[in-house]
Amino acid sequence: MSSSRLEIQLKTLPSTPGVYHFFDNKGTVIYVGKAKNLKNRVRSYFNKVHDYGKTNVLVKKIHDIKHIIVDTETDALLLENNLIKKYQPRYNVLLKDDKSYPWLCIKKERFPRVFQTRRVIKDGSEYFGPYTSVRTVSTLLDLIKGLFPIRTCHYDLSEEKINNKKYKVCLEYHLGNCKGACEAKETEQAYLENISAIRDILKGNFKNSLSLFKRQMQDLAENLQFEDAQVLKEKITILQNYQSKSTIVNPKISDVEVYSITSDESFAYVNFLQLSHGAIIRAHTMEIKKKLQESDVELLELAITELRQRFQLLSKEIYVPFEVKLGETIKITIPRVGDKKQLLDLSLRNAKYYRLEQLKQVKITDPDRHVKRIMAQMKSDLRLSEAPTHIECFDNSNIQGTHPVAACVVFKNGKPSKKEYRHFNIKTVEGPDDFASMTEVVYRRYKRLLDEKQDLPQLIIIDGGKGQLSAALKSLDALNLRGKIAIIGIAKRLEELFYPNDPIPLYLDKKSETLKIIQQLRNEAHRFGIEHHRNRRSKSALHSELESIPGIGEKTRVQLLKVFKSAQRVSFAKLDELEQIIGVSKAQKIYKFYHKEHES
Repeated sequence: MSSSRLEIQLKTLPSTPGVYHFFDNKGTVIYVGKAKNLKNRVRSYFNKVHDYGKTNVLVKKIHDIKHIIVDTETDALLLENNLIKKYQPRYNVLLKDDKSYPWLCIKKERFPRVFQTRRVIKDGSEYFGPYTSVRTVSTLLDLIKGLFPIRTCHYDLSEEKINNKKYKVCLEYHLGNCKGACEAKETEQAYLENISAIRDILKGNFKNSLSLFKRQMQDLAENLQFEDAQVLKEKITILQNYQSKSTIVNPKISDVEVYSITSDESFAYVNFLQLSHGAIIRAHTMEIKKKLQESDVELLELAITELRQRFQLLSKEIYVPFEVKLGETIKITIPRVGDKKQLLDLSLRNAKYYRLEQLKQVKITDPDRHVKRIMAQMKSDLRLSEAPTHIECFDNSNIQGTHPVAACVVFKNGKPSKKEYRHFNIKTVEGPDDFASMTEVVYRRYKRLLDEKQDLPQLIIIDGGKGQLSAALKSLDALNLRGKIAIIGIAKRLEELFYPNDPIPLYLDKKSETLKIIQQLRNEAHRFGIEHHRNRRSKSALHSELESIPGIGEKTRVQLLKVFKSAQRVSFAKLDELEQIIGVSKAQKIYKFYHKEHES
C-alpha cells in the first residue's frame, strides 16, 4: 500500500474505542493494539520518531491498517487479548493462558460453589466475565459471600454421601458463613434460591437483590452496627457502578458468525464477526458494488456465501438482522434482545463506520465516483426522474419592507457554482410581498434561460413553504415548464420538503447527505440575498444626502465618491479640496449644504 493510501486511512479513522491491526506487505498481522480513541492512538505512531527502536521498525513495516470498533475501553482490552492470542503478532508481547483474565464460575454440581478462575472448562458450569480487574472479582466474591451463606469446601455433596453422614460441618458453619449442607442442615432448594440471586447479580439484574441488601443494611444500622452497614453500602455502590458483563466475550455464545449490512444507492457494506469459544477472533467488512438495485436480503445472502468460502467458515449457526435463505444445514438466528442482539448491533456499527471511512477516502481519491453517488442518493431521496446535477435555489430578502431583492444560487454536482449566482432587484411588486416577488424572479430567471437557450436545472428549490412554492409554480406554468423541471419548497422550522399538489411534506433523515446539500443551498441563497440587500441599502444611504443637494448631478456625485469614497467624507472636506475636483461653483453649493448650520 502506498504512503498516500496510509495517509488517507489515518485521516478517516473514527474517534471511538476499538482495536487496531497493523499488517505487513504480505498481509500478515504484525501488531494488535487497543485504543480509547482509535484516530489519536494510531496516528501517534506516524507523528514522531519513537525512543524505542523496535517501534520505529514496526512503523516502517506497516503496509495496511484495519480496526474493529467497540463500546468501551474494557471491551477493547478484552478483544485485544483474544486477538493477540489468535494471531500472536511478531511485535506484541505474547499472552499465554496463565495470563488470561479472571472469571467467576458457578460450578455445575449439587450445592454449587461460586469461585474465581482463569480457566473456562466446558463442563456445563456457568462462567461470568471476563473481568479486567482482579480487585473487582474479589470485591464481587466478597460481596456474594457476605450476603449469601454458600459453601467453599470441595466435598462431593451427593445425596447418598450426605445421608451416610460422611462429612462434618467445618469452621465456616460455626462462623455463620455456611449453613451446613454437608450435614443436611440446609435443603438443596433453599441453597439454589441463593444461587439464583447470585446469578442475577452477576448478570447485572440487581433490582430485587438490591432491595434485599438495602433492608439488611437498614437492619444493621438500626441495631447500631454502623461499621458493618457502611462496609455493605460501599460494596453495593461498587456493584451498582460496575458493568458486570462484556458485549465482546460471552462463553455461552460459541462457534457462531454474526453478519450485518448497510447500503446506499450504489454500494453495500457487509460486516462479519467470527466467535470461537466465546470470543471474537475475526472481523471483516466487504464492499459490494450494486448492479441492478439488488435488495439488502439478496446482497447479504451473496456476501455470507462468499465470506464463508473465503475464510473457510463452518459454523452451524449465524446471527443476521433479517431472514435469509442459506440452506437447511445452517441455523439462522435473528436476535431481538440480550447479548446476541448486542453482538449484531456491534457488527452493524462496524459496517457503518467502514462505509463512512470509504466515503471519506473516495471523496479524496475518486471525486467523480463521489459525485455520482451523491447525485444518485439525491435522486432516490427526493423521488426525482433524473440525477440533480444542476440545482438552483431562490430566496427573497426585504428587511423592514425596503429595497426588496431576491437571490438565485446555483450548484453543479453538489458544489456551489458562484459565477452563475444571480441577484434580482424586484421591479413589478409594490411593497413587501414575498409571494409576488417570488413569482417575478422565477419568471425572469427562466424566461432569460429559455431566450438565451441555456441549460435548465434538473431541480429548483424554493426557500419557503407551500405559499412560496405555489408562487413559483405560477411562473413555471406561464413558461410551460411545469413537469419539465422538478421543484420543491423547504420550510425552515421543521425542514419540511413540499412538492406541488402534495399536501403531505417529506421529512429526510437529519443526518442525510441530501438534506445537508439542500440546507447548504438554502443557507447560501439566504447569505447571498442578504449581502445584496445590505449593499443596496448602504448605497441608497450613501447617495441620499448628495442627491438632495440642489444643482448637483449624477456625474458630480460619482466624481466625489471616487475620491472621498463616502458621503460622510465629502461632508468633512474643505472648500479648496472640493474646488480642485468639481470646480468653484459646485464646490460652494456642497460646502454650504453641509455647513449651513454653523453659518447660521
